[in-house]
Amino acid sequence: MRKLSLPASMLGLALAMPAITDLRAAELKILAGGSTTGWMNELGAQFERVSGHKLVIHFDATPNLIKQATSGAPFDLVVVPVDVFSDAGAKARFAPGPTVDIARVGYGVIVRAGAPKPDISTPEALKRTLLDAASIAFVPDSAAGGYVLKTFERLGITEAMKTRTKPQPTPAQIAPSVAAGAAELGVFLINVLIAPGVELAGAFPAELQQELVFTAAVAADSREADASRAFIHFLTTPAATAVIKARGMNPG
Repeated sequence: MRKLSLPASMLGLALAMPAITDLRAAELKILAGGSTTGWMNELGAQFERVSGHKLVIHFDATPNLIKQATSGAPFDLVVVPVDVFSDAGAKARFAPGPTVDIARVGYGVIVRAGAPKPDISTPEALKRTLLDAASIAFVPDSAAGGYVLKTFERLGITEAMKTRTKPQPTPAQIAPSVAAGAAELGVFLINVLIAPGVELAGAFPAELQQELVFTAAVAADSREADASRAFIHFLTTPAATAVIKARGMNPG
């Protein structure tokens, strides 16, 4: 009889995890940055199969994640932009001790597939490209969107951008908006810009580039602290970081 085996990636994750067989099956409530949706769903499903735990993940933008964290509603852990921890009320909800950086990613610009790729290699070139664009899709109400707005300010084009930007409700809708021709450019975190129907024009020039860091922590009042720590460890294993990298982010 042929023996069944785990896929190599899951086997690597299982071997790299600490022993969790003694933990009872738990349901973990997780708050996560919207830009992590792809790899969090992929790794979350793997973790559920390997561990027996169930994950309930709420993806959202930074302002809403802060509201969730400070609302008093129960959750077990977060994988969120580091900006969340800058809010004193949110920070107070987490267990004492160091947080764990899971992933980081920089900013870039996309165009519709087949369209000419504009020059964004220098701050001045990026400025010209943004001013020449008829419309620009991004998500302003987020940590990443906040940095895009700050970049507009550094380039001295804040007022001009007010008539060109097309706010999107979630990061996942930026690329489809550009692919459909509803927006000429998409500007956001590079990992969410990689999608069918669009092409990456390039990353922000070095003078303007900054990585957004996604950090994990356990809630101070979590009843599933051990399982939560196991999931965070899971996200740092070599097999998990390979998935994160394949999804367009840099691990750690």
